[in-house]
Amino acid sequence: MILEISMLSMAVSVAAALVVGAGVGVLLSTSVMKKNLLKNSVKEAEEIKEKAEIARKEKLIEAKEKFMQMKSEHEKKCEERKREIQKLDADVKNQQNQLKQRTEDFQKNYNQKKEEVLREMNEVKNQQQLVAAQQEAVAKRQAELEKTQEEQKKLLESISGLSAEQAKEQLKEQMKEEANAEAMVLCREIVEEAKMSANQSAKKVILETIQRTAAEHAIENTVSVFNIENDEIKGRIIGREGRNIRALESLTGVEIIIDDSPDAILLSGFDPIRREIARLSLQKLVTDGRIHPARIEEVVKKVEKQVEQEIIETGKRTVIDMGIHNMAPELVKMIGRMKYRSSYGQNLLQHSTEVAKLCATMAAELGLNPKVAKRAGLLHDIGKVADNDEELPHALLGMKTAERYKEKPDVCNAIGAHHDEVEMETLIAPIVQVCDAISGARPGARREVVEAYIQRLHKLEEMALSYQGVVKTYAIQAGRELRVIVGADKVSDLEAEKIAFDLSRQIQTEMTYPGQIKITVIRETRAVGFAK
Repeated sequence: MILEISMLSMAVSVAAALVVGAGVGVLLSTSVMKKNLLKNSVKEAEEIKEKAEIARKEKLIEAKEKFMQMKSEHEKKCEERKREIQKLDADVKNQQNQLKQRTEDFQKNYNQKKEEVLREMNEVKNQQQLVAAQQEAVAKRQAELEKTQEEQKKLLESISGLSAEQAKEQLKEQMKEEANAEAMVLCREIVEEAKMSANQSAKKVILETIQRTAAEHAIENTVSVFNIENDEIKGRIIGREGRNIRALESLTGVEIIIDDSPDAILLSGFDPIRREIARLSLQKLVTDGRIHPARIEEVVKKVEKQVEQEIIETGKRTVIDMGIHNMAPELVKMIGRMKYRSSYGQNLLQHSTEVAKLCATMAAELGLNPKVAKRAGLLHDIGKVADNDEELPHALLGMKTAERYKEKPDVCNAIGAHHDEVEMETLIAPIVQVCDAISGARPGARREVVEAYIQRLHKLEEMALSYQGVVKTYAIQAGRELRVIVGADKVSDLEAEKIAFDLSRQIQTEMTYPGQIKITVIRETRAVGFAK
């Protein structure tokens, strides 16, 4: 036990000695390492110091070089600035010299102008003095002349027995008569010259236009004839107690006349479209054989649609045949309705197409646009078939209709001006007016109601009789010529020409007529003697 304890204590002692030795070794090794580290640090510090010194010297050298460069550039800029200042000084000196020279020139010119002005002022003063002297002389002369005129006036009044006012009025009347005579002679010369220069070419253009355009004329009336095979069909059309015929009349608005005429029924009405609907309806009913009020109503509705479609097709076909494009569908439909409308017995569609062809031909002859002229000619009477019921002349109504459907201003103006309802603004307008007159005045183209024709003749004669000095008047050549006989002792030759001129203008302004009216004023003196 004791041995173990001693061994244990020895072991402890040895361990303690080892620990102490190890500590001392560690201390020794640590001090050595510190010495080595210190030496290395000192060495590195010296190297860093040397490098810093080298870098400082390099930076110093670089800064000196940069300073020298900047100094050189600054000196260069200063030199350039110096040269610029010298140049500016030279320019300023040059401008000063020029200004000095100009000042001297101006002063010299000023002195010259001043001398000239003074000289002119003296001349003007002399002229004023001379004018004043002349005015004084003229005033004296004027006073003498007035005195002389007054003396001559009194002498003339005493010689002629007329006062100054009476003589002035007499002279005015004499001058008025002479002026009227010269005016009539001049007017006649101008008219004759215009006729000589324009009549030939105008006739050529019109004749060529008419020759190139031919159209047949159909006479329309207010009665259509429906042919039937026998009288039995008449009874079926009338129906029991007249129910069928009453239904047909109420649905179509056409009067159906059934008389003793063999194999014929008359359809009477002022609307050609209604008459056509009634005629086609009768044709379908007779062909079908079923005739009663319900069937009549059904057939009339179908025929109305058929006629409406026929109107549209007629308008389209007319527009295509005329070579007109981009027209509003409403206007195309109105053109188709012209087929069933007549004016003075002339079919309106035939008249409009003829006018369109005439306008195109005449426009081409005159160097104008034939397409625009043709369009205006076709639409010139569109107001006669317009839908609205405005109380306007058909020319104005047609113009408003064309404007509503975006037609060109030239076309609209030509439509409105073809009866002088509005002022003509283009050369197309007079062409449409002339071609409308040509189409309407062609022999056989139109017919008037007898009463209207007689009234027109009476009005012509009464209008001519209203002029002073007219003895007799005769409307001849179906109202196309008016013979006016004046008294030879009441009317002079110049007055006769004036009557013809004024009467033509009055007829042109106050009357409506197809074609033109020739006015012939006859003045003659007859000397009668008897030999016995």
